[in-house]
Amino acid sequence: MLKSRTRWVLSPSDENKAKELARELNLSPLTAMLLVNRGIHTGEAARQFLFGQDTAFHDPFLLKDMDKVVGRINLAIESQEPMMIFGDYDADGVSSTTIMMKVLSEMGANVRYYIPNRFTEGYGPNEPAFRNAASQGIKLIITVDTGISAVHEAGVARELGIDLIITDHHEPGPVLPDAFATIHPKLPDSEYPFKDLAGVGVAFKVAHALYGYVPEELFEIAAIGTIADLVPLRGENRLIARNGIRQIKSTNNEGLRALLKLAKTDLSGINEETFGFLIGPRINAAGRLGSADPAVRLLMTEDPGEAEELAFEIDALNKERQALVASIAEEAIREVETYYPPSDNTVLVIGKEGWNPGVIGIVASKLVEKFYRPAIVLCFDEEKGIAKGSARSIAGFDLFKNLSACRELLPHFGGHPMAAGMTLEIEDVGKLRDRLNEMAKEQLAEEDLVPVSDVEAVAGLDEISLDSIRELDLLSPYGVGNPKPRFLIKDVRISSMRRIGADKKHLKVMLENEGYTLDGIGFGLGSLQDHISPLSRISAIGELSVNEWNNVRKPQIFLQDISVDSWQMFDLRGLRSLDKLTEIIPSDSEWISFHSANQEKFQRLSAPPLRNLLTEKEAEEEDITGRNIVLLDLPPSINVIESLLHGKHPARIYVHFYKEDSDFFSTMPTREHFKWYYAFLAKTGPFDLEKNGEELAKYRGWTTETINFMSKVFFDLDFVKINNGFISLEKQASKKDLSESQTYQKKLATFTLENDLLYSSYEQLKGWFDQVIQGSVQNEEAVEEWI
Repeated sequence: MLKSRTRWVLSPSDENKAKELARELNLSPLTAMLLVNRGIHTGEAARQFLFGQDTAFHDPFLLKDMDKVVGRINLAIESQEPMMIFGDYDADGVSSTTIMMKVLSEMGANVRYYIPNRFTEGYGPNEPAFRNAASQGIKLIITVDTGISAVHEAGVARELGIDLIITDHHEPGPVLPDAFATIHPKLPDSEYPFKDLAGVGVAFKVAHALYGYVPEELFEIAAIGTIADLVPLRGENRLIARNGIRQIKSTNNEGLRALLKLAKTDLSGINEETFGFLIGPRINAAGRLGSADPAVRLLMTEDPGEAEELAFEIDALNKERQALVASIAEEAIREVETYYPPSDNTVLVIGKEGWNPGVIGIVASKLVEKFYRPAIVLCFDEEKGIAKGSARSIAGFDLFKNLSACRELLPHFGGHPMAAGMTLEIEDVGKLRDRLNEMAKEQLAEEDLVPVSDVEAVAGLDEISLDSIRELDLLSPYGVGNPKPRFLIKDVRISSMRRIGADKKHLKVMLENEGYTLDGIGFGLGSLQDHISPLSRISAIGELSVNEWNNVRKPQIFLQDISVDSWQMFDLRGLRSLDKLTEIIPSDSEWISFHSANQEKFQRLSAPPLRNLLTEKEAEEEDITGRNIVLLDLPPSINVIESLLHGKHPARIYVHFYKEDSDFFSTMPTREHFKWYYAFLAKTGPFDLEKNGEELAKYRGWTTETINFMSKVFFDLDFVKINNGFISLEKQASKKDLSESQTYQKKLATFTLENDLLYSSYEQLKGWFDQVIQGSVQNEEAVEEWI
């Protein structure tokens, strides 16, 4: 067996609806099944989703307070009243700020922007920034991607005579800021049809309202925050992302052109991953390590030279960010393992002075990835006694809800069910850890702490082709709410398997079933080669794609996890070095020896105590079900190993079957051998075995051992007498079968045992084990009748 690394959860599917949809739109069964799984059941809905037919943006004035906001902004533009865009330092906040600046500047507004410094000001609006704005004559502040938790700051704005317009998408708390107006799709009394806009999506709706039409030229900017902020790519978010991806392939934005050129991006191959893994992290890097201003300037500049300089600066910051994340993540993992082991902590809450607050959100994600626990990573300011942190969660544990239950410990926090940011007193960190762990133990079962891999559909190898994969691409762009589909390939053989890559960390396989084949590549799965035996049928999950090499296009699957449901046999019979066994065999295996004489030789190999099973009874009583077992040496009889295996269900059997001296390659005399030797003794009379036995053996082309063996068999049967090394026939010997000789029986049993267990092919031995384990056949002695 091979257990999967994650818990595979297969989406329930309505096959009848999928078949109906496939017929109506002439779709492949796979595509139709995915649509139904995503709640798209009708042909009309499917056409809109796949092809964008008849899909339009909602009226922005359906958002509460939008009319007030448009009126107030237009009034400020007409009077050239100074206004400020108050943004955030992540990719969503930067792209939101850029959109509002572009729109208002084009409309002739007297506008500037302000993004707080992550390190000196922290997240969101703050009183000093508002007071500074008031001193500069600012009478209108518009927040983007922030502000819904700024209850105190809204009061400060009123005190200063500033009209505060909040545009945000983060979860509203129980008390809302007393602002001039709030644009938010999730307000309790909101009637807006789509609730899941990113911060930049909300800014895009404000731009829509100000212009009176959809600002299509802003799609690529809006797509940055929409994709990077991991909001569901459904509804208007899907429209923004799809149009942004299409637009950026021929972008006129100098900053984006410079960034894509620096990253050596093939413009024709741009997709949502370009935004999520190339553009987004670089835009984020500026605000993570310092000021987000360079990122805003990059997206707004119309000067190619400036764009190139800014792109280089931001790319360098991203590389610095990557190194910083790696260093802090290593420390954080060590902190967890040393002080807060996952076995005792359902929620990981750790902190340290000196950790960069700009990257701790990424570090929290890495802790979740490694330990699969909700994680909060904090940076301590010992001088002020303050801890600032970021949190990431797992399915089943709503961060925002649970942190809300700890509000008395959190003077400032905000976020989503899966991610949050917070500030608290260092002295309250322990209390927060204890509270969250208490709640998590009530809300999360043991299986909830096993990583989940959501699987959308089972795919047969016969269903996977270039055409079906091309059709699946119609479901993109992929993201939260519309994930890239992960398929389950069930019960197939691996016709070839090898490790690839400079460090051999990756796995290359060819899957085969009923004449159909599929290439597979598993990045980081190279070690699994040692855990998949020949002839095993595997199940695997992964994402389908097209592999192009030397102008040849073939379907392939990016393997993410593999399992083997049946027991497996690993053949190590030819391994001469015993020390190599420990490099191959899992450390939790049960090592079994059948001979006490070999105990000392094998004892040093096994970490758990070596099991010595010397009798059939001991073997029968040994519980090996679900275990990996190592058969170190050859059993004394076939019955012992049958007793060990019969009716039991081991996970794996590692077969070594060590035997110091083999009888297999010594001649097993046939009936003709015995007939000739008997006739020879009858003719020659007494024969001196010690003096002439070797010469006789050479004459016949036998071994001396063969002569001695036949002599012992004849002696057992009272056919001969042996005296002082001379052998001669008994004159009155009764007729007996050779099998009545103990010497013959022992030799035949040993020969048969080695033939069946030690020198059989892999297929033969595996088949014999299958029969014994399954108990499907009677245990019979398959002994050849030699004479």
